[in-house]
Amino acid sequence: MNVCPVCNGLREVYLLCANCGEPMLESGRLQDYYDDYSPYMEIDLMKMEDGYADTYSDHKCPHLYRCHACHKDDVIFIKE
Repeated sequence: MNVCPVCNGLREVYLLCANCGEPMLESGRLQDYYDDYSPYMEIDLMKMEDGYADTYSDHKCPHLYRCHACHKDDVIFIKE
């Protein structure tokens, strides 16, 4: 069984914004933003519906990172 180290609090990923150089904040799994019930659905099921076809088979978890200085969003794939 593969688990995401960021989702499970085992690791933190620190990124700097490519646009302004300020620190970006991890804002959770990308799938949690799809609709009202997506945070409660099975993770593997949501990965097959997330628009990133290889995230399920490659064991990657897409996370949203946001820059609060310039409001740039980036999707970062975390290896499970």
